[in-house]
Amino acid sequence: MSVVFPLPARVARRRFLSVLATSTVLLGVSGVPAAGQGVVTPAPVERLYGRAVRQIPTSERVVALTFNAAWDEEGMDTVLTVLRQQKAPATFFFTGHFTERHPAAARAVAEAGHGVGNHSHTHPPFGELTPRERAQEIALADRAIREATGAVPLPFFRFPYGDTTPARIAEVNALGYADIEWTTDTTGYKGTAAGMTVQRAVKRALDALKPGEIVQMHVGSLDGQGPVIDAQALPQIIDAIRSRGYRIIDLRTLLDPAASPQTP
Repeated sequence: MSVVFPLPARVARRRFLSVLATSTVLLGVSGVPAAGQGVVTPAPVERLYGRAVRQIPTSERVVALTFNAAWDEEGMDTVLTVLRQQKAPATFFFTGHFTERHPAAARAVAEAGHGVGNHSHTHPPFGELTPRERAQEIALADRAIREATGAVPLPFFRFPYGDTTPARIAEVNALGYADIEWTTDTTGYKGTAAGMTVQRAVKRALDALKPGEIVQMHVGSLDGQGPVIDAQALPQIIDAIRSRGYRIIDLRTLLDPAASPQTP
């Protein structure tokens, strides 16, 4: 694969937003995009710049579900099945390496209509890279995600290990991305070897429950061994959130300042 070097910041941002403006997000009746059902043009993403977004800015009792995909795909089928059965939207943050190793899984996410974001190419600690290397990570991941999914990724970037600083966020913004982090991480990715259980994952999601909560989960485990805790916990997490009077909404609501959170 040839190396793609970033364009100058203003040019990169202008080209990215041009692509975004001419693409469409197709929303079905369940709140998950479905081909041929309505057209919504995302608003410019600049209003999300300058900070790490860790919560949807709303007083409504809504929650967004997100999944990182950087390692194995063992939990993907279960996660997609549960989301479909529960009619719940989610956003998946892919690394480029994940989509190269598991293109069918990545494409299944896009075909199911869920949002797809950028989680870097190789999942390195960004603090150990130069600005040029960080931009390469983002550009290479963007290309790999597009090739695997056939979709235009969202202008959402999630830092590996949550390794954010104001300067790094500014770099990401200059490339046309908002930094989307999380309110709470279930830490299910640590697996049973580290003492994680389904009950602990559910509890972590509920302990942080508040309007606009963004829950971070994973479709695999750090060591690739044992059950995928987050996949097993997902039905209970969704049921518990809804039983407390909360709705699960699409994180893409962040791109439309005129839209109120929609019921899935």
